[in-house]
Amino acid sequence: MKKRSIIQIDEDKCIGCGNCVVDCEEGALEIVDGKAKLVNEVFCDGLGNCIGNCPTGALTIEKREAKKFDPEATKKQVKKMKKEKKETSCGCPGKKMKMIDKKVDKNENNEVTVESQLQNWPIQIALLPYEAPYFDNADLLITADCVPGAYGDYHNKLLKGKTVAMGCPKLDNASNYIDKLAAIIENNNLNSITIARMEVPCCSGLVRILEEAINKAESNLNIEVITIGIDGRIKE
Repeated sequence: MKKRSIIQIDEDKCIGCGNCVVDCEEGALEIVDGKAKLVNEVFCDGLGNCIGNCPTGALTIEKREAKKFDPEATKKQVKKMKKEKKETSCGCPGKKMKMIDKKVDKNENNEVTVESQLQNWPIQIALLPYEAPYFDNADLLITADCVPGAYGDYHNKLLKGKTVAMGCPKLDNASNYIDKLAAIIENNNLNSITIARMEVPCCSGLVRILEEAINKAESNLNIEVITIGIDGRIKE
């Protein structure tokens, strides 16, 4: 085999967001077990169109020995993926359309009143100050944006008694998140940190971001991770 340009994936950096799968027109990439994978070397043309929208820099082009790019095999691969109705248009399993049936219990007045447990503002990671009174001796809850929408008892079971920081590891700047969370951890006396994330692969990036922030702050705080399913239930 001759040396040629081909995609290289750093799995430690990959958060499984699926952006690269969307941008790869050859069908060379798939999300497998929450990570981007090169399906077959012959499907990769080495042009690097998949790199541009990677939020973590997990994809690079390297020159190494690899099987020759096969245009005909690639056409068959793309055709096969379309036939099998794989998500070549969105890539990320977290974008898969799903209807969720819910049974609603109503009281005698046909209404439900839930008191908010929010005790700090702002709540978006990008807007949070580096220091604030509500961080002092706080139990910090880092919440993925989709969690409150999916988990019906979010306020009472997760948010109650905690200071919250909210964000999306797929849509927002991971590097900025690491810097902000590291500063908050370093400048305040936190008791604990809990992550509430969705079960979709791209949401695992929130855990990686916090781990890097803790390392940057040289902290020994432990992380508790709570995973919420798309059906709104806590996963074991």
